[in-house]
Amino acid sequence: MGRKIKFEDKEYAFEDLNDASKAALASLDFATKRIEELSNTQVLLQRAKRSYMDSLKQEILSKKAGFSFEDE
Repeated sequence: MGRKIKFEDKEYAFEDLNDASKAALASLDFATKRIEELSNTQVLLQRAKRSYMDSLKQEILSKKAGFSFEDE
């Protein structure tokens, strides 16, 4: 049995698609995967941002207090 494509609640046989439809499907697949990659990158960058903000906060508080709050 060949590959099936489900689109808007209908199934289509991949081999029955014309070349333009296959190209559009490949582009859709690429875009979907790229969005997922960028979403994952965004999560990582948000975590890094929070970590940098925490480090900055510790530095500011250490300078005000006159001693380091870091674990040594």
